Amino acid sequence: MHLPRELQRRFHEAIRQHVDDPEQYSGMIRPTNDPKFGDYQCNAAMPLAKKIGGTNPRDLATQMVDALSVGDLCESPEVAGPGFINLKIRDSWILDRVAQMTQDDRCGVAAADQPRKVIIDFSSPNVAKPMHVGHIRSTVIGDALARVLNFLGHHTITDNHLGDWGTQFGIIIFGYKNFGDPDTVAKNPVPELAKLYRLVNQISEYQKACNQLPVAKQSVDDAQNLIDELTGKIEAAGDDAKAVKSLKKNLSAAKKRLQSARDSVAAMNAKMDAVQTNEDLLKISQQYPDIAQRCLSETAKLHEGDQENLDLWTKFLPYCRDEIDRIYDRLDVQFDHTLGESFYHDRLPGVVDQLSRDGIAAESEGAICVFLDQFDAPMIIRKKDGAFLYATTDLATLQYRREEFAPDEILYVVDTRQSEHFDKLFAVARRMGMEDVRLVHVNFGTVLGADGRPLKTRSGTLIGLESLLDDAVARAQAVVCDPERLQRMDPPMTADEQQSVAETVGIGAIKFADLSHHRTSDYQFNLDKMVALDGNTATYIQYSYARTQSILRRAEMDEEAVVALASKTELVFSQPQERALALRLLQFEEALVSVYDDYAPNQLTDYLFETARAYAVFNDTCPVLKAETDQMRATRLVLVVLCGRLLRKGLELLGIGVADRM
Repeated sequence: MHLPRELQRRFHEAIRQHVDDPEQYSGMIRPTNDPKFGDYQCNAAMPLAKKIGGTNPRDLATQMVDALSVGDLCESPEVAGPGFINLKIRDSWILDRVAQMTQDDRCGVAAADQPRKVIIDFSSPNVAKPMHVGHIRSTVIGDALARVLNFLGHHTITDNHLGDWGTQFGIIIFGYKNFGDPDTVAKNPVPELAKLYRLVNQISEYQKACNQLPVAKQSVDDAQNLIDELTGKIEAAGDDAKAVKSLKKNLSAAKKRLQSARDSVAAMNAKMDAVQTNEDLLKISQQYPDIAQRCLSETAKLHEGDQENLDLWTKFLPYCRDEIDRIYDRLDVQFDHTLGESFYHDRLPGVVDQLSRDGIAAESEGAICVFLDQFDAPMIIRKKDGAFLYATTDLATLQYRREEFAPDEILYVVDTRQSEHFDKLFAVARRMGMEDVRLVHVNFGTVLGADGRPLKTRSGTLIGLESLLDDAVARAQAVVCDPERLQRMDPPMTADEQQSVAETVGIGAIKFADLSHHRTSDYQFNLDKMVALDGNTATYIQYSYARTQSILRRAEMDEEAVVALASKTELVFSQPQERALALRLLQFEEALVSVYDDYAPNQLTDYLFETARAYAVFNDTCPVLKAETDQMRATRLVLVVLCGRLLRKGLELLGIGVADRM
């Protein structure tokens, strides 16, 4: 039930008599901004008249309307302004589709005629350390895309490309060998391994800060000197507006550079203070002044097949996996495959050999590289010391996926900072003959704190994801389970129900807030706004759903009873708010297709918010249980059921749950 596509098909026939390529014009159909102009508008007449030449756009629009066959779907089209064609969908058509929707658990969404096989690579944390706020975007965006594409009828394959073979395991192995107690780790492996990782990583970060601080301080001085210089030049420029404008632009950039440099110095000082004020940590640092290099050595031994390190890796990996799986369970995120870097390790030499043999890669200063004309730096696939890189693993992964799954498309849900890496990866893939697979970097922006900078703790570290979820649940409980609301609950809400609702609302709030921004945008993390009962939030939509269920309880009817009633009743619109809500319900497929077109789940969040708003207006103006006639009551009950069903399904496709009572 994709109205624009149906209208496009019909306009295609009306336009083809004027041009040989009607496709680019027949698709110029948009919802109207004002209901007085109808429901949809076709804007093709103006650009089409320009292409044809010598034709008045309004006259051409009239000719298009005369050739248009939409009598069963629309009222008589109207030409407005310079050539806009306004279309109003017939009430009878809308009501027929609403009646059909009552029998359709897919909410009127058709399955794809030509389903595609799509691999979605998302989340991909390093398993040896706790998940943090930086993992939330890839996880929820990838999960939402997988759910939507699967619902649209495509064959989705989800893969969590875990970092289970890198330096982080060298850190844990070094920590265990030097600071771990086998009995303590055996009794409580997950927190003890995390503790060892934090200990070694803290010392490593401290030593790195000590080495980098002088350079960072010099960056502060350099930025300040540049600011002073530019300020003087602005004063000297006088009335030269063009020069002043250019200098002020440079000054603004210099001030940002100064703030960034100061932030770096502050973060380094915080890391140094934490160790220098702790006698035990300082002693460890003095004992192991090259701790980062020692961890790299342990990693190298693991990759070279050292039996002790392999045994430790085999022993620790399941515990690390269990820890992140616990977070995924809480987020209700599942994967078809979790093929980490270790799975591809044996394939890496073959990738290098193939690229070298095919003349795609060449040696440069001892390293094996792929040189690409469009990039200044090559893609290195084997370092001078024989070590492989992420690029090598990604190429091996791509080869495996193509051979094993034969996908039409592979989506990599990874942040924007990796754009150049994926540009190079895709370029090399094309040179390897993989043009048959569509490769897409689904990039995304950063989660920011109240200060407009990446969300971190005061010490400069990324906030743990679990603590973020806990805070959201606690804040949600305070909002939706406050004493005043609980007093109105009949029957009373038990403590277990309160906790369940808080968990559903809190987790949903974080997911929805992330997904409601276009993925390429940065956004500011604000829990109070996220759990608010009004505005574009999951809480508002969940509350709208709960209101639909409340009406059904008061009517003493379930969905099946309303569906049965609809089959025996001729539905009718008596108020414009009913029609507005019904039309909005019929646009669900449009929103889902838009999600896939732009790989943008915010198309669905926006749709759900507008649908919930349409329901609120309907609910405030159209009494359901006290409707004037049985026919009006039945129609409104059907709209309540369909709206609740659609809001529930829409949130489910975002990975968000609902509660029958809030």
